[in-house]
Amino acid sequence: MMMIGELLIGMLVLFGAVVSALSAFGLIRLPDVYLRSHAATKSTTLGVLCILSGAFLYFMFYLDHVSAKLLLGIVFVFITAPVAGHLNGRAAHRTGVPLWKGSVRDDLNEAMRREKQGRQMQQGDGSKQE
Repeated sequence: MMMIGELLIGMLVLFGAVVSALSAFGLIRLPDVYLRSHAATKSTTLGVLCILSGAFLYFMFYLDHVSAKLLLGIVFVFITAPVAGHLNGRAAHRTGVPLWKGSVRDDLNEAMRREKQGRQMQQGDGSKQE
């Protein structure tokens, strides 16, 4: 039974390492900041979560120790990394970084246009009330 658990934990850590390596490869090979941001955050999050989960399971089952630090690390990486990637992409879009020529959709451009129109309408209504 211990051999199977060690094997599963080892496979989880190995999977996390492979996903993280693929993410690093994506950072080098992908053509624009948006796609690189995707590779840097989403797949890295999965890879780091698998590695931390493997370490957590190892400590819990083989050393009889529940590590609160590893649990907090898992929670914080799961929450913060995708949000940081989203904000990096949004900041790049707002500063005018162009999309890759092969991109087919720009959903944020339409949302920003609607947001700008809403602000202009609010400012127009505010000036009429004053």
